[in-house]
Amino acid sequence: MSFLLYFLLLILVPLWAQMKVKSTYSKYSRVPVSTGITGAQSARRILDENGLPHVKVVETRGFLSDHYNPMTKTVHLSPNNYHGHSIAAAAVAAHEVGHAIQDKEGYAFLRFRHALVPVANIGSNLSWIFIMIGLFTSMTGAFMIGIILMAAAVLFQLVTLPVEFNASSRAMDQVVSSGIIRNTEEREARKVLNAAAMTYVAAAAVAVLELARLIFIFTGMQRSEE
Repeated sequence: MSFLLYFLLLILVPLWAQMKVKSTYSKYSRVPVSTGITGAQSARRILDENGLPHVKVVETRGFLSDHYNPMTKTVHLSPNNYHGHSIAAAAVAAHEVGHAIQDKEGYAFLRFRHALVPVANIGSNLSWIFIMIGLFTSMTGAFMIGIILMAAAVLFQLVTLPVEFNASSRAMDQVVSSGIIRNTEEREARKVLNAAAMTYVAAAAVAVLELARLIFIFTGMQRSEE
């Protein structure tokens, strides 16, 4: 029963976070920002005001596929946010510009996350191979390698949290100081950003729980060998 509850938790927590961000975004994407500017215009204004005229703002495909690419110095906004005149569009656009400002300032956690990308990719792709080998063959060495590789991926998830929260904090400061939203709209914009942040919190929580479960299994394997 405990394992069933555990796996339900692994499924339901991320699902709840995704539903939360989609419902909140959907609600405030229908609320027009009082200044009437689009997400693309919001991004462009904040970039220019922060000495980043070389960073491009482009439209990208998909739903909530918004992101900042530090390699090309480009802010990518999904169609609804690129063309939208809503509070949600302004908040999301400002959040992605927040990452561009982090990049410019050499924000420590962002640099650390970039350095972790190749290690995290290897860890997420190979960890379960070693874990399954360890489980089926009772080779604790292979299982330990799998745990170490997974730990690298979990570390990436944890480092992502301060990066995302800091970008949201910067976004709120920028949309207000740039006059993109009025003071009365701050609460709505913050709700959009907080809902989006919960997806990262949920992903990190699930990753930590899974790593803890594997460590528990590993200690059990070691005891059985004694």
